[in-house]
Amino acid sequence: MNPPRALSPEPIPGSPVTTPSADAPSSIPVASPPESASPRRNALGPVGMVLAAGVSVQFGAALAVSLMPRAGALGVVTLRLAAAAVVMLLVCRPRLRGHSRADWGTLTLFGLTMAAMNGLFYQAADRIPLGPAVTLEVLGPLALSVLTSRRAINLVWAGLALGGVFLLGGGGFSNLDPLGAAFALGAGAMWATYIVFSARTGRRFPQADGLALAMMIAAVAFLPLGIAEAGTKLLDPTTLALGSAVALMSSVLPYTFELLALRRLPASTFAILMSLEPALAATAGFLILDQALSALESLAIALVIAASIGALRTQVGRGKAALPEG
Repeated sequence: MNPPRALSPEPIPGSPVTTPSADAPSSIPVASPPESASPRRNALGPVGMVLAAGVSVQFGAALAVSLMPRAGALGVVTLRLAAAAVVMLLVCRPRLRGHSRADWGTLTLFGLTMAAMNGLFYQAADRIPLGPAVTLEVLGPLALSVLTSRRAINLVWAGLALGGVFLLGGGGFSNLDPLGAAFALGAGAMWATYIVFSARTGRRFPQADGLALAMMIAAVAFLPLGIAEAGTKLLDPTTLALGSAVALMSSVLPYTFELLALRRLPASTFAILMSLEPALAATAGFLILDQALSALESLAIALVIAASIGALRTQVGRGKAALPEG
């Protein structure tokens, strides 16, 4: 999926800095750059890592779409979640003891939300081009940002985003598969919910333990769906290899790049860079899947990106920590 983010910061589909205790600038020591270093040069490194994470997520999503004829959308989600969970558990080695029933309840909801977000997004990507799918998905975190701000200017950003959606749907989604568009909007709603439970999980679990355990829960929850759709195809060596590549590109590498970048990059800048996801998705869809966009669809994506950046800048200017990660 994939795949906005909170200024705490919190995640984006497909991308995934999820536990504020691990990733938020307030909890991570920021190394002071040498006085002789150029500020512009210091900024290029983390910005490059965030952009690399976005490229990795969206090209991973494009690879996942190309894998769907072999394993189906649900099978691809199962492979991605399972492979990413194994890697995260091996790297993080989370503690299983010492957590309350409420902690596990929050973690379980976080994992189920992650599973739903990925499942809905890949169902959308199986039916509509990648660029429009991510554009519709990003409306979830954007709506969360607007609603939590309660400033009049955000009505402008909301109107701009709705205008983009209207253009994207050709005045009624006649140019897009209606079911695919509905799946993408559902993924956006799950993305917004994911952000909320990400913050709650981060307050209850140290470091990236919550993310690793939630990934495991998501993988286990999705396994029956993947088996039902793909069956023994999931055990095909080529399918397993491609599914692992999707997990690496859409989960493991982006999480690592973003975590490193957030050590040196303001969360506000990070969140604004994440608003470029629809454009990256459209580029990946064009280069890998030959999904060309019309001029009207390109304008629609640009409007949604502008609305996301505007809403984020409004939040930053107000000094509040509320959103966009997919």
